[in-house]
Amino acid sequence: MRLLIALMLCYFSFWPAAASAASKPLIIINKAVNQLAFVQNGKIESIYPVATGVTTTLTPEGLFTVKVKAKNPYYRKKNIPGGAPNNPLGTRWIGFDANGTDGRTYGIHGTNNPQSIGKYITQGCVRMHNRNVEALYEKVPTGAKVLIVRSNESFAALAKRHGALQ
Repeated sequence: MRLLIALMLCYFSFWPAAASAASKPLIIINKAVNQLAFVQNGKIESIYPVATGVTTTLTPEGLFTVKVKAKNPYYRKKNIPGGAPNNPLGTRWIGFDANGTDGRTYGIHGTNNPQSIGKYITQGCVRMHNRNVEALYEKVPTGAKVLIVRSNESFAALAKRHGALQ
């Protein structure tokens, strides 16, 4: 009887950790197809078209963490206020810590140039249609993981390998 209780305690002490890993949100960006998948609660909830770096090295690859979120972000480089029609960052900013940055250099953001989506055109960020980044912004908490790859693997295979799919 004691052995059975000990085995049950061991089993249930590991079970919540496995369940919570699958429920943590994950953003996957595949530069090979210029698409972003949002994975949450063990399933791929959404797939969106994106624009990425004009060269393969501009948009960094790896596993990063969302550090900063902003509505109507200010564009420091050209001193353009948030919400301005000429602001290239669009309506939302989801910044992540690529290359040792603090979430204010690399990000997933909207655009004032919707025709650019699907192209290799950015200086490193991941660009989305404003309506799509607004929907994503509401679902993604600070601390969520962002996986950026250039791969022939499916989003399901990538998510499963990173523990986001059950």
